[in-house]
Amino acid sequence: MAGVAVDWSRLVSAGRVVELPTYAFQHQRYWLDSTSANTGDRPAADQDAAFWETVRHTDLDGFAAELDIAPDAPLGTVLPALADWRQRMRTTAAVDAWRYRITWKRLPGAPGAPALTGTWLAVVPERHLDDPSVTTSLDAVAKAGAEVVHVLVGDSDADVDRLTERLRGLVAGLRQSPAGIVSFLALDEERHPDHPAMPSGLATGLSLVRALGRAGIGAPLWMVTRQALAVGEDTHPHAPLGSLTWGLGQVTALEHADRWGGLIDLPDTADARSARMLCAALAGHGVEDQLALRPSGTFVRRLAHTPGEQRPARRSWRPRGTVIVTGGTGALGAVLARWLAAEGAEHLVLTGRRGADAPGAGRLRDELAATGTRVTVATCDVADRKAVAALLDALAADGETVRAVLHAAGVADLTSLADTGPEAFAAGVVAKVDGALHLTELLDHTELDAFVLFSSIAGVWGSGDHGAYAAANAFLNALAEHNRARGIPTTSIAWGVWNAFGAEGAGGISEAVDLDQLHRRGLPLIEPELGLTALQRALDRDETTVTVAPVAWERFYPLFSVARPRPLFEDLPQIRALSAPTPAATGPAADSGQRGSGLADLPPADRDSGLLALVRGEAAAVLGYERPDQLDADRALRDVGFDSLTAMELRTRLATATGLTLPAALVFDHPTPLALAAYLKTELYGPDAGDDSSVLADLDALSQRLAGIDPDTNTRLEITLRLRSLLARWSEPDGGRTTPEAASAASATALESADVDEVLAFIDTELGI
Repeated sequence: MAGVAVDWSRLVSAGRVVELPTYAFQHQRYWLDSTSANTGDRPAADQDAAFWETVRHTDLDGFAAELDIAPDAPLGTVLPALADWRQRMRTTAAVDAWRYRITWKRLPGAPGAPALTGTWLAVVPERHLDDPSVTTSLDAVAKAGAEVVHVLVGDSDADVDRLTERLRGLVAGLRQSPAGIVSFLALDEERHPDHPAMPSGLATGLSLVRALGRAGIGAPLWMVTRQALAVGEDTHPHAPLGSLTWGLGQVTALEHADRWGGLIDLPDTADARSARMLCAALAGHGVEDQLALRPSGTFVRRLAHTPGEQRPARRSWRPRGTVIVTGGTGALGAVLARWLAAEGAEHLVLTGRRGADAPGAGRLRDELAATGTRVTVATCDVADRKAVAALLDALAADGETVRAVLHAAGVADLTSLADTGPEAFAAGVVAKVDGALHLTELLDHTELDAFVLFSSIAGVWGSGDHGAYAAANAFLNALAEHNRARGIPTTSIAWGVWNAFGAEGAGGISEAVDLDQLHRRGLPLIEPELGLTALQRALDRDETTVTVAPVAWERFYPLFSVARPRPLFEDLPQIRALSAPTPAATGPAADSGQRGSGLADLPPADRDSGLLALVRGEAAAVLGYERPDQLDADRALRDVGFDSLTAMELRTRLATATGLTLPAALVFDHPTPLALAAYLKTELYGPDAGDDSSVLADLDALSQRLAGIDPDTNTRLEITLRLRSLLARWSEPDGGRTTPEAASAASATALESADVDEVLAFIDTELGI
């Protein structure tokens, strides 16, 4: 290569030098990704227009009010104020683009009576066997044509091993595999005796999800709640604990998409009409999997933009008196504490399980005290009702009036549902759920200006490997709506991930975040300045629930919907603009189809290396690696960052590249690139000649095939005789090397030559009739 030196200083007067790749085709990107959405531009444009209209009319008072200066301020004051105004408008526009809310859309009634077929398992908590919602619903399911098999579940069934064995035994006795499963477990809100941090229905519901997978039952699972959600502006949930199951269900839909049915929220009172709507939902409303049944009809859940300008400010909220921040010494708690101090809070009470012993707690206290704010760092586990009561009593005894609470305590453990036991799940929900309940019960509501619950997008649309975290945050959103109906000024904000890492006492969710993975998924971090602006706007508007998250929808949605459609998002303009997204073509490996077209022509000697290169290339594309050789061929993909969603994306890419129909659990059944390549080789080219292991695989496949059929008597007799003949030949010294044609003929002869007594003996012994 040759070239000439370029004196860029003659063209560019200022700037800095950065390194670029020496090889132009490495395809490394150096552009920053935009985290704002077009929907946020309109309010900013409107504000700009209003401002310049004020200037055009030489409205001095309006101009001064907009900049928050005196009408006779000198130019030296006006210019900084104008720059500050411009920055505020930009910040506001960015934050407004991140704001969403849940809405419900009424479905048109389907003509005719809903029809259900096959056997349906009805999983019912023992304490609700005679619940009218259960009995009325299941009577309707039976009348719609289904055979209903009851599965009564008690507290002891939170043991997944016990429930798995029960389900295996039950299904083994059925004439056919279940067509569907409808669970009413969420109706049981009694605290589980062994896991009191969870309602019994949540503990057994988690066990049901895990046990169905262990038992190999692939029928779609529908989870039913009752009045767990607010459907409509003027409604509120009567049983917010049921929303825990909505969080669990949304994660189940991501991790087990192939055996997911949906979530259905029943009305307070069961009647023939609501039961008919339930049957229609079970029969299928297209891809709808989040439904609420109400007297006025069936509603489906949707996410919608809610720019701040649509909700005018009701006040200009400022902290006063004593403000409590739970999780106050954690990464996010420290950000909130500094903001509250800067905004004028007189007394900050920062709580945590370790109190002043938490990392960085002493430095944070001294920093805040230097601003003139009184600071108390209290050891208080908000999951402990007695500890919360003691803290509030001590504050009251000192004459302190709690004016605001920011509940930011919580932990997240990134584990799949299949690997999450009830103890771990309970530990993941207790701080958020019980902490919020204790504060709701013990605070003096008449003195409160604000009670802010820090929720998460995991509770709005789910997140793989976040089962407990999603459940807890879904509850916070429902609790806020429940509290508002009781006159308690509660605001729940479902956040994306804050860029609060490295702050004092970092802990909680920050310890469980893979930043690179978030970026690849289209979920940029929330910078603290913008997050605090969003918090201020929600408080000024005294909102009940709002979701605040920067989302790069062009990256996020194709991955999130790779396993099945996600109608929750379909009304967003960004999703409508994504015309038929193809997940397999969203990354650097968009040439996989070309490679796939040549797989059939690979010579036998090159198949192993060629397929391994394919697997590593696609896996590297999913993870955002620059080169496939950065992935070790014999290292488990889960160890390098694969989870349920990215595993689905890899499966889709490999299916596109090979033309094969691949199972949902592909990456988990064949965990390394080498294992995946070997599986693809067998599927594409068949077993190697003389490969004994392939015979065992064929026997496994035959066993599964036989377990899934229900043949008539003659067919069953012929199958049995042929299997016996095969076993007899295999037991011979030569290994039974009889041709398949001869074996078939022998089987047919045996069947035709059998006398009446032999056939009757077979029926009695083999068929049990």
